[in-house]
Amino acid sequence: MGDLGYSIDPDPKKTSKAMGRELHISPKDSVEICDKIRGKDLDRAKNILEDVINGEKPIPFKKHNKKKGHRSNLENWDSGGYPKKAASEILKTIENAENNAEYKGLDTEKLKIKHIAAHRGQEIEGMTPRAFGRATPSNTSTTHIEVVLEEK
Repeated sequence: MGDLGYSIDPDPKKTSKAMGRELHISPKDSVEICDKIRGKDLDRAKNILEDVINGEKPIPFKKHNKKKGHRSNLENWDSGGYPKKAASEILKTIENAENNAEYKGLDTEKLKIKHIAAHRGQEIEGMTPRAFGRATPSNTSTTHIEVVLEEK
């Protein structure tokens, strides 16, 4: 297995980190969610993710928006969606980073998301049997999520 490090090297006295490895969620949805909540306060980011999970507010799809439907309640963008599975896994990772900050003695009311990133993980290979003894590959993509929270 490769290096399990973070993309950035933050100050350990002011920050807390958490990482989700090999999560069974879409890498493209994860990138869009990370772009939406990067730099936000922790409470606001958690509210955004809970709204997506409940189907109340969509995430704008700015990079990976091919064949995505338009959403009437999006501001400054047309296409979007409700990636509920990816949002719930990212919410778990953020809550893990929040618990790490609490354990370190940081003030959880003043935390903001300094860094959040989604990377493609290892692909899980699979096969679907077809007619006449043939088979079609059906691979499952995984995602790595890294979160760094900073005290303001």
